[in-house]
Amino acid sequence: MADRDPEIKFGEDRSEGISWNELMDRDSKPAPDFLKEEAYEYRGSDPIPAERYTSEEFAKAEREKMWPFVWQFAAREEDLPDPGDFVVYEMAGRSYLIVRQDDGSVRAMHNVCLHRGRKLRLEDGCADKFVCPFHAFTWNKDGSFDHAPCEWDFPHLKDKNMDLPDLEVGHWQGYIFIREERGGPTLEEYLAPLPEHFKGWNHDECVTVMRVAKEVPANWKVTMEAFMEAWHTIVTHPQLLPFTGDCNSAYRIWGDHVNVNLVPFGVMSPHVQEGQGEQWIVDEFIKYNGRSSDNYDPDGDPMAIQVPEGKTAREALGDKMREVYSEQAGYSLMHASDAEVLDALVYNVFPNFAPWGGYMPNIVYRWFPGKTPDTSVMEVRILARIKKGEPKPRGAELISLTLDQKWTEAGVLGGLGDVFEQDMENLPYVQEGLHAHKTGEVQLGNYQEIRIRQFQDTLMKYLEGTLGGGNS
Repeated sequence: MADRDPEIKFGEDRSEGISWNELMDRDSKPAPDFLKEEAYEYRGSDPIPAERYTSEEFAKAEREKMWPFVWQFAAREEDLPDPGDFVVYEMAGRSYLIVRQDDGSVRAMHNVCLHRGRKLRLEDGCADKFVCPFHAFTWNKDGSFDHAPCEWDFPHLKDKNMDLPDLEVGHWQGYIFIREERGGPTLEEYLAPLPEHFKGWNHDECVTVMRVAKEVPANWKVTMEAFMEAWHTIVTHPQLLPFTGDCNSAYRIWGDHVNVNLVPFGVMSPHVQEGQGEQWIVDEFIKYNGRSSDNYDPDGDPMAIQVPEGKTAREALGDKMREVYSEQAGYSLMHASDAEVLDALVYNVFPNFAPWGGYMPNIVYRWFPGKTPDTSVMEVRILARIKKGEPKPRGAELISLTLDQKWTEAGVLGGLGDVFEQDMENLPYVQEGLHAHKTGEVQLGNYQEIRIRQFQDTLMKYLEGTLGGGNS
């Protein structure tokens, strides 16, 4: 472990109010040990060059030296449940087909005709063969070459391997990953410690019930890093402060590829000067979740609770959520800690995958580079548990929003849409500011932005060749 920042007393409060670990010790159910284990490493205080977010040359280096060598979350199992189902996965100038085979396995291959280079498919679907719409060169769904018209004119291809180039495929908790270049850590090694942390949360028992993607006028790293710390809540999301311990959050990093931000809910932010008691915290939490509308019926809302005397809002919400989630799941979750049913346990896996942990309906983020360094696409999935004994349905279809549309236009995200829109109000001006930056330096906090520092450090390891290219 590197030297600790002399300005941070390791393991002690880093802001006003109680620390995350103190909150875990007060929770009504014991929190898993891994939620209390410190994993902070001082990574220096150097600035980040602004050109990493604006330069086409830097984006080109990412495309060539980073993206082909990392494990990427490409699809969920429920996106392609039946033989022949395929997903078109596009990332940083590459296009891939993720295809379910007859034996239930999944294969991944480049989505490019080996004749004249046309993409074979433009959107998800189901097919036994992939026929190029240009000249009808044809491949089987496992990527093997089938035939081409006028084969007499291509004698030079007779002894050439015309199978579609394939990729490594990995599976974890219902997520399907691909890696273009072989070599380096296995998927489980790459994801560590997620396999251990998520063991009881069983995302493989979940299905995608909402999926929305939106174009964003900012670099993919600018957009992603806006979701890697909680302390912007105080000014960007003030409606969350009554029930969010923004500066009570904990930040953890592991190795090169994984980190987490642990954000407590059901507690009032230390930045709120005039709180109105435990019931007020619960009422504000319910309001945020979109249950206070013109036709709101509290009798039909299981979360419209009264805080029992002697209990905190966090304890009361934890008790109710355990009850509600147990009923929804069809099996008991009464053992789960308050943190696991209530808090934002936001993990990030390098470079662009962020699944929420715990037992609640889980949010999953992905971020994609745009066609220029000044644009990106952000995708949000919501996973929900399938009730025990019920068949798993196909995943929800993607709703795509353009630059000019708002997250709230998707309709399905509820209060999350409003929160995302508040983030979007910052991002175009961050991107413009980075172009106009006089010093060309982005300054980061040592602790609350440690996840960004880890991400940037890892990115540079790939671009400099100490990770990737067989060095992972």
